[in-house]
Order: sequence, then C-alpha cells, then structure tokens
Amino acid sequence: MGALVLKDRDGQVGLLTLNRSQRHNSLVPELLTELLAELEDFRDEDQIQAVVLQANGRSFSTGGDLQGFYDHQDAIETYASEVVGLLNQAILTMIDLPFPVVTAVHGIVTGGSLGLVLASDIVLVTPEASFTPYYSMVGFSPDGGWTAWLPQIIGAKRTAQILMENATISAQEAVSWGLANRVFPREDIRTQALNIAQDIAAKQPGSICQTKRLLRPANLAERLEAERRHFIEQIKTQETQKSMIAFLKKMGL
Repeated sequence: MGALVLKDRDGQVGLLTLNRSQRHNSLVPELLTELLAELEDFRDEDQIQAVVLQANGRSFSTGGDLQGFYDHQDAIETYASEVVGLLNQAILTMIDLPFPVVTAVHGIVTGGSLGLVLASDIVLVTPEASFTPYYSMVGFSPDGGWTAWLPQIIGAKRTAQILMENATISAQEAVSWGLANRVFPREDIRTQALNIAQDIAAKQPGSICQTKRLLRPANLAERLEAERRHFIEQIKTQETQKSMIAFLKKMGL
C-alpha cells in the first residue's frame, strides 16, 4: 500500500503530505494513525519549529471513507468510534504542538477532514478549494469540529445553514469568514506554505508556543467527544444505513 502520510523536512520545517490520493485522501484508521505518529515524531524533534500539512492528488481530503464504513457494517459502531476518535486525537495533537501548522488546501474538503483545517494555525487555499459537509446527504452526524469549533469562527447561524442545506464554502468565503488566511494559485501554494512556515520558524519559539496556547479554544476536547458520541449513535440507525447505500450507488462505488 505504501505510506499514507509522507514525511520530510526542510531545515526547521517538517513536511507532512496526505498520500491516499486514489481515494481522495479520505480518512481511514490507517491514515489517521500514521498522521498521529508523524506529528508526534516532529514534536519530539528539537530542531522542528513549524510543520506544513499538504496533500497529493486532486483533493485535500474527503472526510471519512464511506466505503470503509460500509465494509464494516457488522461492527459499524466500533469502526466509527475508531475513525472519529483518531480524528479527534489528530485535531487535539495538532493544537497541542508547541509550533504552528501551516496547511495548504487544494481541491475539495468534505466531512470530518475539516478538522485538520480547523486545527491548523495558518491555512492557505487555492481558488478552487471548497468545504462541504455532506452529513445531511448521507445521514451522518457532524464530526471533525463542524459543530464543536466552526461556529466560533464563522457564526452559529451560518454553520447551521451550511450543515442543514449541505451548502459549500468557497475559497473566497473561507478567507472572508476567517476559516482560511489567503488564496494562492495551485502551482504556488506549497511554496508559499513553506515560505510562511520558514518565516515563523525563524521567530522566537517560546513566544510562538505561548501564542498557540492562548489561542486554543476552551473545552474543545469535550465538544469533540460529544460529536463522536452522536456520530456513533446516528450511524447505526436505519436512516443512515439506507442513505449510505444510496449515496454509494449514486457515486458508482
């Protein structure tokens, strides 16, 4: 299968690349476990002062792999708990790093993968980048911080409308609403992310670390755990099972 998360470094900057491009970097336990391990490795390296997160393929990440949920129907609650639990761990680990994460988002972001964007300190997007929940289409309960964190950034009413209507946040809206920082062309975004990360890595690390600590939202772990519980509760319902099968058929999967 090969590595699902590629790891590299450029001086004081660590580079992590989601590498499940044949499945749009959708989230499965194996990918999330690798991501967590690489984040922890960088945390333990004294020389690393910033991390860039990026992705290979056409999409940044399309959330939980729907086929994976379907393939684990006999143990759907256990599998769902593992996926959402690992995602929550990744989000909290990114926030707890003593240095910033600069994320380069190209293509689409759907479902729980928004959590990786929310957990990033600086987010760059390409003009075609977009963010869509899809929960109301497949019958899932929101995870990845869609309810636990996004309302604090773009507002509760706006979040409710996006989730319930399955509306899409464009790249321009993401910047305007505070979900992302700047828009760059696809061919430039990785270089720009690295440049920003290198610039921050040259600053005083103690100051950067304290800034991250003070910016961390309160009670996030508890709110993410509530999302995990509701996700498990909803995924075992007939509504979700039928919607999931219908969605997979529609997508030809």
